[in-house]
Amino acid sequence: MSDLRLVGDRPAFGELAVTSPYDGRELERIATAGLEHVEDALTSAYAVFRDRSQWLSVPQRVEILNNAAAIMSARVEELTLLAASEGGKPYADSKVEVVRAIDGVHLAVEALRGDAGEVVPLGTTPATEGKIGFTQKEPIGVVAAVSAFNHPLNLIVHQVAPAVAAGCPVVVKPAADTPLSCLAFVDILHEAGLPPVWCQCLVTDDNDVASALVTDARLGFFSFIGSARVGWMLRSKLAPGVRCALEHGGAAPVILAEPWDAEPALDAIAKGGFYHAGQVCVSVQRVYAPSARAAEFAKSLAERAEALRVGPPEDPETEVGPLIRQAEVERVAAWVDEAVAGGAELLCGGKRLSGSCYAPTVLLNPPDDAKISTLEVFGPVICVYAYDNLDDAIARANSLPVAFQAAVFTRDIDTAKYVYRSIDASAVMLNIHSAFRDDVMPFAGLRESGLGVGGIPYTLHDMQIEKMLVL
Repeated sequence: MSDLRLVGDRPAFGELAVTSPYDGRELERIATAGLEHVEDALTSAYAVFRDRSQWLSVPQRVEILNNAAAIMSARVEELTLLAASEGGKPYADSKVEVVRAIDGVHLAVEALRGDAGEVVPLGTTPATEGKIGFTQKEPIGVVAAVSAFNHPLNLIVHQVAPAVAAGCPVVVKPAADTPLSCLAFVDILHEAGLPPVWCQCLVTDDNDVASALVTDARLGFFSFIGSARVGWMLRSKLAPGVRCALEHGGAAPVILAEPWDAEPALDAIAKGGFYHAGQVCVSVQRVYAPSARAAEFAKSLAERAEALRVGPPEDPETEVGPLIRQAEVERVAAWVDEAVAGGAELLCGGKRLSGSCYAPTVLLNPPDDAKISTLEVFGPVICVYAYDNLDDAIARANSLPVAFQAAVFTRDIDTAKYVYRSIDASAVMLNIHSAFRDDVMPFAGLRESGLGVGGIPYTLHDMQIEKMLVL
């Protein structure tokens, strides 16, 4: 059984069996944390933050992160199989995630080395004449990071690497379904030279324990990746003065606008919708196609969906793996059944392949008020809707309380610019699927989809303050 990555030797509160979402086999038993572990972690983290003599210098942080990236690079295969086994993302995509995570650690170093304050333009009024002002960066305080299951290594890197770069002690709570990659990364940081007090891991599936971590007044920053229901609830309980960033989900719209090329759109949309069985916060979910071509496009998309290989995530040939829990399979099935009963045309899929896997599914013209049209499906389902007027398609795309990334496929630059200006999204992809992301990009959910801006350079900025000196 794995130990807690905590300062001190307090015995574990309990244990958690981590199982494969594909076949239910036990992968490892993990020691879990209780309220006393939360108190120990926050006490030690806050103490080291309050003692400036213990702060890590910028060169120290750079060295630790570079060392961590080197260790990860030597363990790509091990980290890939670990992420695939616990999270269910197919091997090939999990390997991409690990490579991205390594790049994310390097990016944290690059962002830190180029991270400077600014000169304040004093001397422009009689009161400031002869004075000089400038700012420098300091860590904001103790960071609590609560993460999601769907990218078990890379999401942790997105939250923890900027905290280390910023000089913030961080206490991280991974998803109870996928704690192994987080524990591995924390171990790597310690092996790379980070003193354990600067990064501690709490594994728990107890809501009271998690709430005790998040609501403590000793925090400086709260980083959350997960459902909107939980994220907004936790934000409402933050102590006064605690800053936060929330990353939730959406129901990403894609608009096909004349003139557009079917083949590249089909390839991109199939990847963007069925990647990780649709368990991505910006996964393609709603595709709006001109009425004259919608049915043809949907049928071609269904042919691609039916050709995808569904199977065990550790198999390099698998293209679509399981959903994270069997209850999610039942939920997705119920939503698809509801849409079909309401008039949607089922072009492929629409069935359970096992207790853990759901067939890649394409629906044509589901009702606009069906769950599959209004809520984040987080499953391997793409809906295609026919439209007669581009403004109507944009209005339907904008009709939900969530807004994150979107996409438009067209060869006409003026149409692309029009959709870009008109659609509710923090980022619009042109002839690329909505799930495209590079870790240097700003990544922001709007409205109910989140608060603040993700992306490693932006998270580093959020985890620091600018302190001014006037001479």
